Amino acid sequence: MPEIILEIGGRSFTLACDPGEEASLKMAAEMLAVEARRLEDAIGRVPESRMLLMAGLMLADRTKEMETACQLSDTRLKTLEDRLLESEAKLAEMTVEMNKQPEPAEEDLFSNSEEVSASLGKSVARIEAMIDTSA
Repeated sequence: MPEIILEIGGRSFTLACDPGEEASLKMAAEMLAVEARRLEDAIGRVPESRMLLMAGLMLADRTKEMETACQLSDTRLKTLEDRLLESEAKLAEMTVEMNKQPEPAEEDLFSNSEEVSASLGKSVARIEAMIDTSA
């Protein structure tokens, strides 16, 4: 089992870890060391056990804040996924309805250009409204 030496709060600690865990453990120790330095800068030298406890609590508090932010993001993502599914279903429904309407004869397209333009404008407005409500 590999052993690594970690520097936290001006003190060296030797820890054993599973093979391949060295980098992760060093990163965690560095986070703890940063918090210990912040504490020392803010309140001066304190007993080692108190300093490690306070630094650990500060990291735990930050972790809890990140977990809460992740939960809020997950909830928001779920809401957006649901809205996207609803919009896709509405779009599919509109596509089916549009495909049910008979195609006008080619000569009718040119004779009714104002009507076609108005109909297209309404369709675009409905799609834009769907997009606005999904955002």
